[in-house]
Amino acid sequence: MLEEILGRCHPESAPIDDASRTALETMVARREAGEPLQYVLGAWAFRSLDLEVDARALIPRPETEQVVETALGELHDAAGPVAVDLGTGTGAIALSLAVELGTARPDLEVWATDADPGALELAERNRARVAVSAPEARLVRLARGWWFDALPADRRGRLDLVVANPPYVSEDEWEMLDQEVRCEPYGALVSGPGRDGTPGFADVETIVHAAGDWLTGGGVLVVELSPPQAGAAFRLAQRCGYQSARIDQDLAGRDRMLVARR
Repeated sequence: MLEEILGRCHPESAPIDDASRTALETMVARREAGEPLQYVLGAWAFRSLDLEVDARALIPRPETEQVVETALGELHDAAGPVAVDLGTGTGAIALSLAVELGTARPDLEVWATDADPGALELAERNRARVAVSAPEARLVRLARGWWFDALPADRRGRLDLVVANPPYVSEDEWEMLDQEVRCEPYGALVSGPGRDGTPGFADVETIVHAAGDWLTGGGVLVVELSPPQAGAAFRLAQRCGYQSARIDQDLAGRDRMLVARR
C-alpha cells in the first residue's frame, strides 16, 4: 500500500530513506486501524491557526469555528475586554480570540481553562507554537480547574465573554458515533442528562447557570451545543434571568450555539 501511495503522489521521486519509510508506514498503519487522520498527522487547521492535535483533546471542528466568529463579534466593542474559554482542549478558541482580536485590542485578556492536565499541556504547546508567528497568542493565560473554578476570584463579575465547547453528547449517542470520533477523549465528548432530562445537557446546564455570576453587566455567554438541545438551552437562559437569549446556527443551518447576554 505504501508503494502505491508514493507512486501516485511522486511518480518520479527518488526512493525515500529507511527512517522516512518507517515513519510513513507507521502513519498508514495508524490510519488503517481507525485512528483519526488529524491525530495521525499531528496537526490540523482551525481558522487562521495551525494547531498541534493528539488524543489529549478533541479535534477542532468547523462548527466551533463558527462559535469563535460569533464570540469575536460579541467581544469586539467591549472596553478592556476580558474573555474566558472554558474547557479549552487544544486552545483553539482562546488562541483564535487572542490572535484575531489582540492586534487591535492589546488590552485584551483571555483565559483558557481545563480540568485535564494533559489537555492543558497541549494548549500550552499550541500557545508557544502559534506565538512564533503571532505574538498575540501570549495574551492567553492558562489555568487548571473545573469550569469557573480555575479562574481567580477577582474575575467574578468582570468577564465580558464566556465561551465554551463543553461535552454535549449523551452516552446513548456516543455508542452510535463513528469509530474515529470515539477515539477522542470520552470525557470531552460525553455529558449526563440535564435536570429536565435533556440528553447530554448537564455540562451546558452547569455553565449557563454559573456564567451569570461571572459576567459583567452586558457580558455575553456563547456556548456550543447539540441541535436537539437548543430549546432546552434557550428556556434555561430565560429562567436564569439573562437579559436576552438567542440560538445561532452553524454554516450547515443547524442550531449550534446559545448566545445569552447578562
